[in-house]
Amino acid sequence: MLRIAEALVTLVAVSLMAEGVFGGYGMSMFAAQTSPPDPCYDENGNPRRCIPDFVNSAFGKEVRVSSTCGKPATRYCVVAEKGDEKSRNCHICDAGDPKKYHPPAYLTDLNNPHNLTCWQSENYIQYPQNVTLTLSLGKKFEVTYVSLQFCSPRPESMAIFKSMDYGKSWVPFQFYSTQCRKMYNRPNKAAITKQNEQEAICTDSHTDMHPLSGGLIAFSTLDGRPSAHDFDNSPVLQDWVTATDIKVTFSRLHTFGDENEDDSELARDSYFYSVSDLQVGGRCKCNGHASRCVKDRDGNLVYLSVPAPKPRRNQPSPPKLEASCQDHHTALLA
Repeated sequence: MLRIAEALVTLVAVSLMAEGVFGGYGMSMFAAQTSPPDPCYDENGNPRRCIPDFVNSAFGKEVRVSSTCGKPATRYCVVAEKGDEKSRNCHICDAGDPKKYHPPAYLTDLNNPHNLTCWQSENYIQYPQNVTLTLSLGKKFEVTYVSLQFCSPRPESMAIFKSMDYGKSWVPFQFYSTQCRKMYNRPNKAAITKQNEQEAICTDSHTDMHPLSGGLIAFSTLDGRPSAHDFDNSPVLQDWVTATDIKVTFSRLHTFGDENEDDSELARDSYFYSVSDLQVGGRCKCNGHASRCVKDRDGNLVYLSVPAPKPRRNQPSPPKLEASCQDHHTALLA
């Protein structure tokens, strides 16, 4: 008995020491392993509004493009400026050489500014021809922004479109052009009011040819929209930001005006579209009924709402969040 008592005293002493040294960690290590509370339920287990996390919904997704250089291997030239002088450094784009190709996968891979990877179009696809990038989000998202980081000069004219029916139809999201009226039959920087806050506008912002590399175009879907401050009570804007697919159309290249001079072939090999990063920021659209979206066995995005915590004694069980959260794909309830 004496040995058992001594062992118990020793165990208590070790536990107290651990609590003193680790700030209570020794006593709470098992509690730390419990699951975090489900944001879709309050502390009493009653359902409440919850939303998925904000994400870059384009990351790692496939982008369908209408043009990529390298088939066959072709020359392209990068323009550099020093004062009034321009120089061109020429390279080869070759889809068959991993060191020289510029595939669409580079649009949505991990963007490392110290090791840029750039998708690149074929040379000199000029207006009225265009180049398109099409991205399927896999589900309805509330899109907050669409951004593109360029390795080439930014386009002289480009448009962003959205689809709400998985690519069956498209509506304009935003236009960029130095010639809004000529290119898109829209005024430059039209005023946004409550009467037209669900319409795309055209702007000449971010359309300058400089910088020749590293320029950014970032479209904020709610910027300047009068009802943005009361978004939760604005069905118009909730519909405005909803998209299942995003399409970017490059309509017109910037040039130095030398594409028709004597050495036009060298000049034309210097004009192309090239992008290092395409991002679409937003939240999976669950109408306040789920905390996150996951992929099902078929790779489709579905809503996930963790079952409510067990009710306390003599407390009725709260309802599960289920059918109201379904949209196109089957809801997944863990």
